[in-house]
Formats: sequence, C-alpha cells, structure tokens
Amino acid sequence: MTILNFSIEYDAVNSHNTFTNGDTINGRIIVEVSKETKVQSLVLMAQGKARVVWYQHYGRNHHRVFWADEKYYSIEHHILREARQDGTEVIGKGRHVFPFSFNLPDSRIPSSFKALTGKIVHKLKAELKQSMKLTKKAKSEFTFRSKADMDVPGLLEPQYGSKDKSLKLFGSGNVSMDIHTKRMGYKQGENVKFTVEIVNHSSRSVKPKFSLYEKKSFFAQGRRRVHTKEILKDKIEALASSSKDTVTKVISIPRELPPSILNCSIIKLEYRLKVYLDMKCTKDPAVNLHIVVLPEAAPATATAKQPASAAYGFEGFRNPTPPTWSTTPQQAAPRPFDPPPPYGAYAMPPTVTYFDKNSSLM
Repeated sequence: MTILNFSIEYDAVNSHNTFTNGDTINGRIIVEVSKETKVQSLVLMAQGKARVVWYQHYGRNHHRVFWADEKYYSIEHHILREARQDGTEVIGKGRHVFPFSFNLPDSRIPSSFKALTGKIVHKLKAELKQSMKLTKKAKSEFTFRSKADMDVPGLLEPQYGSKDKSLKLFGSGNVSMDIHTKRMGYKQGENVKFTVEIVNHSSRSVKPKFSLYEKKSFFAQGRRRVHTKEILKDKIEALASSSKDTVTKVISIPRELPPSILNCSIIKLEYRLKVYLDMKCTKDPAVNLHIVVLPEAAPATATAKQPASAAYGFEGFRNPTPPTWSTTPQQAAPRPFDPPPPYGAYAMPPTVTYFDKNSSLM
C-alpha cells in the first residue's frame, strides 16, 4: 500500500474542544506515503448541515421514508490543485503535513446535535485524488456550539400560565392554578424559580407535581415527528379539599443539558416546565411553560500550544501562525514557515431539500 496514513487533525481553542460563530479552525492534513507518489489534487472541505429521516409503516409490506436536508455553510480549499492529466505532481517518501486555517461563518448556525431521527453535523473532509486510483477520503467531525441568541421573543420576560377544571364525576366543585416564572431564558446550571398558586374549591384533595422535560421535533415533507423525555421531576405537598396555597419552588438546569435549538427549520430542541395536579379518575389539569436553555460562555482560549487529534479526542490549542504545507518529509526539528495563503469560503442561507427514498442518516 503506497499511502500509509491519510487523516485530518485540528487544534482545540478551549478546554471543552468546542467552536462557535466566527472562530478560526487551524489544523493539518497528514499524508504518509511509502514511496514517491503522483498526486492529482488534495482538497479540504468544511461543512455544516442538518439531516432528518424516519420510516412510516403502512401495513406489513409497505413503508414510506420521510427525509429532509438543510445546509448552512460549505468551505472548500484546493491545497494541491489538479495538475496535468497524467498526475505529475509528486510527493516524496515519508510523512507530509499540509496545514489549513479558516473562519467559521459568524451567522445564525445551529449547534451540533445527534438523535436517532436527525442530526446536525459540522465536519471536515479531505480528498486525495490520484490517476487511475480510487479517491482517498478522510473526515473528522468537530463540536459546534452556537452563541446565545438573545433575540428570542419573550426571552427575558415573565412567563405565566393558568388552568381551571370543574369536577362532575367522582367529586364536585372546581380547581384552579396559576404558574409564574421570572423569565423564559436560563443558562446551563442556572436556577429556575417558579410560583404555583392553587385554589381547591372541590370536594377532593389534589397532589401538585412538576417536571422539566425536553421536546425534540423533526420536520420533513409536511410531517412532524416528536419525542419527549423527562429530565427531572418532583412533587409539592398535597392540598386538602376547600383550601388554597401558594408555593415557590426552585429547580436547577443541569449543567450538561444541551442548549435549546430554535434556529433550525427541520430540527427543534425545546424544553418545558410542566406543573400539573395529580387527580384520580380524571384527566390531570396541567400548565406547560417554555424554558429556553442558553449556552454558557465558552472558556477563554488557552495560551499553550498543543496539537489536538479529533479522531482520538486529544485536546490542543490554537496556533495563530500555523506552518505552511511541505512536500518533503517532516523533519524532527521545526523550521520557520510563512502562513498559508488565504482561500475562499462562502456561507449559504439555509436550504432545505426533501427526498422520499430509502436512505440513512449522514
């Protein structure tokens, strides 16, 4: 085998190894060959896109696939451009390092996300073309965390919800409750304080309970698929018949909880605070309030310089003056190089593509 190693590495910019809007990604493509090798071209690509797919079954032998794509940006850099038809660009025996550097678009791009029904992926890809041979490919995903969107309507405004229920079977009278929160938006790890006012003018006692749950929504071809999952729950002291009470509770947003995703048209990640009255033999009255989970500020960029391999999760740090690429085997002692030449990148408005065919997630 002529090509012994073909891979992509990138440098981390913080201790979490995450990137955000406008960040610079510095890295390198590694090409290791066992002898002199003719190469037609070497191309680096960076992409951010979302994909949704699920199967809807209709009877035993028939099903339909619902599918949608959304693209956010595409960056392409020709490190070694196509030479002659005979592929006369030659790299010598040994290990070669081809550095790259580019800026992520400073626009509304959704965070990385993965679920069974859909995902949002940010990745690097490299392609090495040789005459009369299969194209060599390498890829590496990186974690993107979108900056907090403070333009969400009602984000910092108080939230309110109410519910009334009349009892006709297995009891009489009515029950009402009012829920108040200070605002809609909270950072990861922050406390949510809410007030519950309950008036029980019924002949039965009620058991107030509450929960924080996530709601994942996937959209394709005019259809929607929803998955919910309870994150935490608790209860409030039961309220006897013909009484009223006001209770204030505090819950903490788990620090590891992924931030809300509201800027993708085919995938939504939302959170709800649900307060309900547990009542036997009747439908429980419930109030659901929106909770927007905002990302914490990213850690400061580290000053040390250490390589990071995305494939193995090693952490490293940004090198502001990465070396240029070389077509000679890497030397043990480092030498000064000039920065790599700039190349074009373009960000695109989100475009949604729908399909109706068998396929799998990217």
